[in-house]
Amino acid sequence: MTVLGRRKPPSRGASDFDIQVAGLKEVPRANASDFLKLAPGILLTNEGGDGHAEQVFMRGFDAREGQDIEFTVGGVPINESGNLHGNGYADTHFIIPELIAGLRVVEGPFDPRQGNFAVAGSADYELGLVERGTSLRASTGSFGTKRLLGLWGPAGESVHTFGGAEISTTNGFGQNRDAQKGSVMGQYEGHLGSNGSFRLGAQAYTTHFHSAGVIREDDLSSGRIGFYDSYDLLGTTREQVRQGGDASRASLYADVETRVGDTTLSQQVFLIKRDMRLLENFTGFLLDVQEPLQSLHPQRGDMLDLSVHEWTLGARGASRWQTTWRNLRQELELGYFARNDQVEGKQQRLEATTGVPYKTETDLASQVGDLALYGDANLRAWRWLSVRGGARAEFLSYDVLNRCAAQSVAHPSSSNPPIDQSCLTQQNNGRPREPDQRSSTSSMVLLPRASLLVGPFRDVSFSTSVGQGVRSVDPSYVSQDVKTPFASVRAYEAGLAYGGEVRDLRVVARAILFRTVVDRDLVFSETEGRNTLGGGTTRNGWGGALRVTGRFFDEAANLTLVRAQLDDTHQSVAYIPGTVLRSDTAFFAPLSLARMGLGAGGANGDGGILGSGARNGLGSGRLSLNLGLTYVGPRPLPYGQQSASLFTLDAAIALSWAFAEVRLSASNVLDSRDRLGQYNFASDFRSQAQPTLVPEREFTAGPPRMWLLTLALKWGGA
Repeated sequence: MTVLGRRKPPSRGASDFDIQVAGLKEVPRANASDFLKLAPGILLTNEGGDGHAEQVFMRGFDAREGQDIEFTVGGVPINESGNLHGNGYADTHFIIPELIAGLRVVEGPFDPRQGNFAVAGSADYELGLVERGTSLRASTGSFGTKRLLGLWGPAGESVHTFGGAEISTTNGFGQNRDAQKGSVMGQYEGHLGSNGSFRLGAQAYTTHFHSAGVIREDDLSSGRIGFYDSYDLLGTTREQVRQGGDASRASLYADVETRVGDTTLSQQVFLIKRDMRLLENFTGFLLDVQEPLQSLHPQRGDMLDLSVHEWTLGARGASRWQTTWRNLRQELELGYFARNDQVEGKQQRLEATTGVPYKTETDLASQVGDLALYGDANLRAWRWLSVRGGARAEFLSYDVLNRCAAQSVAHPSSSNPPIDQSCLTQQNNGRPREPDQRSSTSSMVLLPRASLLVGPFRDVSFSTSVGQGVRSVDPSYVSQDVKTPFASVRAYEAGLAYGGEVRDLRVVARAILFRTVVDRDLVFSETEGRNTLGGGTTRNGWGGALRVTGRFFDEAANLTLVRAQLDDTHQSVAYIPGTVLRSDTAFFAPLSLARMGLGAGGANGDGGILGSGARNGLGSGRLSLNLGLTYVGPRPLPYGQQSASLFTLDAAIALSWAFAEVRLSASNVLDSRDRLGQYNFASDFRSQAQPTLVPEREFTAGPPRMWLLTLALKWGGA
């Protein structure tokens, strides 16, 4: 028998999680990002609505929407270089969850293949459709939620050959949370002789959504606004601008892998088109201060209107050579990565009642180049000792045209003051200038990474890793010929892992101690609506993970304890959860309906309905019961405050046959009123007689109890 497949990169130790979803796919998950919770220390929040990328917390990092985590899908990057909303913004909503076969999460920058944004770590989604044939799924649920999904994978083809399309709509829980989206994904895997394979893929996605925004705690306690309400719809007309946005993504990719002698060659190319618009308001009516030279105006509101348009063209490739020494396999790999991004980003402020822009804050056109060369070795002196690692050289270049470079002047002209102009055409004392300005620069960094793996001894192994990661700078910080101020991270860890059989159970357990030092961290700014550069930080923590698989169940649990501190003040880093606990449980069993006494012959044993059905292949099925549990401890907030803890329980039950499936799922079964995102800053939503700049607690509401019923028909499978 000849099996043709693709070998995965060598493990980097205890923090390298190669997760096969398997039975845990049945645990209720809202989208593709939720699969990240199978790795330790992951918390997901979202204050921007269903079409906005999730804010990801990983191992003590507030990665926001991906700027500290390198996201890829089958090697194709998801992070958006130069995105004005957040450099590294990663929206995974285009991925159809049913097409996720597994993912590799590396917590920490320990693999030379990890590139830009791999500060907290990296996550690569593996796409595939294990259940072959064609299926049509229709779902309906709470708050007008409806979803139609079609999947197809021809029998006899690779699991990596598939197609899928989904359309969904929801009114959303509470006010101003409606969303509609559509997504299509297709991939074909073919053979190249007897020593290689190729994949061709395409994807398209679009969405339109609204967002409720934040709510002040004092407004909730006074009864002025409800827990699931929105200021956008509080005593206003329908014409008022509402928070939310639009997003779309389309991509093409192709890759090939072939083996020639003792060398394996791989090559991938990709083209991505991405568009996004976001309307957000974190502070209400606070920032439009009357300037002395401006015409008289009332407070017009702090609504941010941000748009991003981006093209990405890139490639990656590698050559892996292997040989044998002392009857042990030794490997050396040399690879490259290249991408070029052309990005248009603009952010304005809008009048609350009309939607007319009254101020342009940022208007950038950027070209970002990212070239990397890496070397990786997998060397073994004994069967129980492996040394893995190498180095990665990353080169980034920027060409940034700032179309709104001059926002203010210290000494305006007395005869011709700028009045309300945003992008000024004068310097001090009225000297003329153009409103735009171009800046270009480049920089290079060397990133060493190494791991030592000892064992296994009686299924127990030890590993230790060190590595350096990097996050590129936001184009808005680029200055002419000034080297780009990389944010670099140094990470250290040591871990124990067990993987073996206990009776009829398969058990994988890990315990990890880690330390991470960042020289320039990112801090959330409510006035900018995104993270901005801050000082250095240090994280120390422990993480544990357990996966137990038996004949009738699959359990994955993880716990992370971490302390993140500012280096200069030793205070806790705001918004970082110190405790994250997650459990995913799937119970499943074959189900013979004839044994339930539902056959027409019943007790007489003459077959009847189920007996006849069994002979026709219809009388046996599969029953599954699935649970997902999340606990997040209190998080530090600015000004010495602390958030409340979070606890949610999700559940699903499904009954499936070869030709059909019925599934009922519920999220937040206990109907707890969780404050998913919690903040502490000054705001004014016209809720008080005399607004002040005193910080107030704000929050974004987590979803209440929601249920979803799914019916599926399947045919043509093996």
